[in-house]
Amino acid sequence: MRVVSLTCSNTEIVCALGCGALLVGVDDHTDYPEDVIASLPRVGPDLQIDVSAVARLQPDLVLASLTVPGHERIVEALTRAKLPFIAPEPVSLDDVYADIRLIGRQLGVPERAAALVDAMQQELACAPQPARAPRILVEWWPKPVIAPGRLSWVDDLIARAGAINPLHDVAVKSQPLTDEQVCALSPDAVVMSWCGVKPHKYRADVVYRRAAWQDLPAIRERRVYGIAEAYLGRPGPRLVEGFRALRRIVDDLSRGAAG
Repeated sequence: MRVVSLTCSNTEIVCALGCGALLVGVDDHTDYPEDVIASLPRVGPDLQIDVSAVARLQPDLVLASLTVPGHERIVEALTRAKLPFIAPEPVSLDDVYADIRLIGRQLGVPERAAALVDAMQQELACAPQPARAPRILVEWWPKPVIAPGRLSWVDDLIARAGAINPLHDVAVKSQPLTDEQVCALSPDAVVMSWCGVKPHKYRADVVYRRAAWQDLPAIRERRVYGIAEAYLGRPGPRLVEGFRALRRIVDDLSRGAAG
């Protein structure tokens, strides 16, 4: 079977299922696992996939996605090219689990998918709740600030880690926020998880310098953290790492409150 993956998360799912050898091409952003993807042909960045290059790889299955705004155009192009594909659109952890099972069935390894989901569910079980659940704002982008709403697996991760997503009541995947809106949300902590930016380039000073934010608890108490977007923004197996990082932040905040 010949598989082309058009998103990082799909590539990581395929490899976590032990099917990396089936991959014959990946998108330009895929960076993990390095030993599997290093020599694979690249077919373009997520919103500029070269569908003709995908077709030349003669795939039996293309793993697309609708999690990236604008990827609908790529799905339409795959349809016109009559390429066999699936395009998941997860908005919750349960959706992520369902997508892993779907990909497992497509690859002929449903039992491996079931085992992977079971392992993730055990890792992502709700942590003990602190006396006061902190409000953690995740930043997908710094200017304008964009944060996940309720229709995001990150909302589930935050809750399971013992915290509150300040945008939990907003039924959107993500939303740009004004300074006034952030001040009204009053987060206890801010997590930088900037899309497409390497973690070593995350700059907490950018957040701390925002003039309108100076009275926020997160700024006053120096509670700005970084979690790689690879661990929060990719709906796949490495969400476990994002959850662990969120849990460490909740523990840190709880110690601060106790002190």
